[in-house]
Amino acid sequence: MVHDSPDNPDDRARKSPAAASEAPPERLAAPDVDPALAAGDDEDDALLPDILEESGAIGEGPLATGHEAIERAVRLAPTSPGVYRMLNANADVLYVGKAKNVKKRLSSYARQSAPLPARILRMIAATVTVEIVSTTTETEALLLEANLIKQLRPRFNVQLRDDKSFPYILITGDHWAPQILKHRGAQTRSGRYFGPFASAGAVNRTITALQRAFLIRSCTDSFFESRTRPCLLHQIRRCAGPCTREIDFGGYSTLVREASDFLSGKSHAVKQELAGEMEKASNELEFERAALYRDRLAALSAIQSQQGINPRTVEEADVFAIHQEGGFSCVEVFFFRTGQNWGNRAYFPRAEKSFTPEEVLGSFLAQFYDDKPPPRNILLSHEIEESELLANALSIKAGHKVEVTAPKRGEKKELVLHALTNAREALGRKLADTATQSRLLEAMATTLNLPHVPKRIEVYDNSHIQGTNAVGAMIVAGPDGFVKNQYRKFNIKSEGITPGDDFAMMREVLERRFKRLINPPEDAASKAKDDDFPQWPDLVIIDGGRGQLNAVREIFANLGLTQVSLMSVAKGPDRDAGRETLFMPEREAIKLEPRDPVLYFIQRLRDEAHRFVIGSHRKLRKKDIREAGLQEIPGIGPSRKRALLHHFGTLKEIERASIADLGKVPGVSAESARRIFEYFHPQPG
Repeated sequence: MVHDSPDNPDDRARKSPAAASEAPPERLAAPDVDPALAAGDDEDDALLPDILEESGAIGEGPLATGHEAIERAVRLAPTSPGVYRMLNANADVLYVGKAKNVKKRLSSYARQSAPLPARILRMIAATVTVEIVSTTTETEALLLEANLIKQLRPRFNVQLRDDKSFPYILITGDHWAPQILKHRGAQTRSGRYFGPFASAGAVNRTITALQRAFLIRSCTDSFFESRTRPCLLHQIRRCAGPCTREIDFGGYSTLVREASDFLSGKSHAVKQELAGEMEKASNELEFERAALYRDRLAALSAIQSQQGINPRTVEEADVFAIHQEGGFSCVEVFFFRTGQNWGNRAYFPRAEKSFTPEEVLGSFLAQFYDDKPPPRNILLSHEIEESELLANALSIKAGHKVEVTAPKRGEKKELVLHALTNAREALGRKLADTATQSRLLEAMATTLNLPHVPKRIEVYDNSHIQGTNAVGAMIVAGPDGFVKNQYRKFNIKSEGITPGDDFAMMREVLERRFKRLINPPEDAASKAKDDDFPQWPDLVIIDGGRGQLNAVREIFANLGLTQVSLMSVAKGPDRDAGRETLFMPEREAIKLEPRDPVLYFIQRLRDEAHRFVIGSHRKLRKKDIREAGLQEIPGIGPSRKRALLHHFGTLKEIERASIADLGKVPGVSAESARRIFEYFHPQPG
């Protein structure tokens, strides 16, 4: 979908209620914890949810109590449209539903003789009270129901998981030389937005190819204004160089117009125009200019070849296909805009295995578009019961007509079948990965003699350089692999810690982590108790030997933690992988065979923690370096600082320079160049 920055972006920009409800305790209360570092722009599949089993006997007493609670609600229920919520004795929402006639719908639950599925009977048995919200129309009820399901995550509803916002390409409109960049979130900046794209990777690849094709700048405005000579991107023909007037205003505006036309679906016209210019330059014997047009055409062809299947007759559509297997569901989504394929993503919604594909898909769609702009066409693999109602609701929300159909023939049907094939393959891969991970966890429990198979493993590590920019980090793994939205970093802030004291840093990290679990904020506790993924770890792993293990044991003893298993991993001689030693409390050291799958799994956990903490440390140090400038480098005074800035232009370019390039600056000796390079590229400890 292509559009200028909206007049009222609130509906598209507001944060998902589900995201707010899932915020862990650290995110809610600790200002130095930055969960955004965990995932970055990774586009991993959602975790495969647990199957919600139907089994479980229901006594006549609880079922009768539930019927009585619903009958009380029926007597007061309106006959107009609305949304109802069923709550248990702890005031937890069990189910959110909507109805054109709330009284009539609740009456169907109150009839004790009615043949109902086991899932519904269990829900009724747990119900203690019913809350009702009246709406003006059934359309409003549908939208409110989707919003409440995402916010409250009721036990008996289909739940959309991994609901991240989608990235867009933005060509800015608030500068005389527009910039092209990836954008995610509120669309408040002036310019034209193109999307959505399925992943940040798809956006990055497209932007890189567009830079080669149209030479539009990607630098920030501050970097643009500070240039005195063209940067490297101009030299490798990925920018026209408007910062130093290598191209005039008219010429650059033409490039921006061509890029906008291409992203708007006018790719054929743009390619014809470039081909004409190439032939004209060739006829005039200006072969260098002709080669430039040739390279631009090749870049455009590369974009379209990377997009895979591109429809001939479908201009704008989202394609949804669902496949169920083994009690799980996978919904594959393809995005088509301006006749181009802008990527796909697989979702694994949480639903009981008694739900049919049509039921899962219908509930999924309402939640999916709760905070996203719908296209003009939504193509489905299965007919859903309320397709007309959903289309009306999305049309009102989008401000244009939206059609929801399950095509039976033609190219639209081919697109749906293609999505269905991808859904089947994605679920097969996820089930296979989950089975492998489960076997590893079972083997780990056996090898380490753990009380049970761990569902949540936390790994901790620290990073610093001579005590500066100290940071601790926690990574999390479970039955579905690494759980990146649970990663956390901790800026070490205790003033009494001796620089480089790893024991003291680990103590601060663990105390802050587990004190928050022991005494969580009230709002965080209420939001976490229904989470599918456990908040408490079954196993904690730290990097180090017996000394680190004993120090952590003392911390756990002071906190009164006895239910969490603990292990440390000491590196082998010469830090060789495969020769690690494992330490656990009151046990002999454990050495596994180098090819043991459990050892390999532990190495992966440790290496992931190291990667994450080093990345967090480097971001912190880069920020510190940029704030301090060059003043802190020994031997670099005002004169050399001016010489460096005059030669390279910006601090970022100095940071990127090699030792040889630094040595070419007047007044900078070989030794000074080495010190400057090592300052920007230290070896973390």
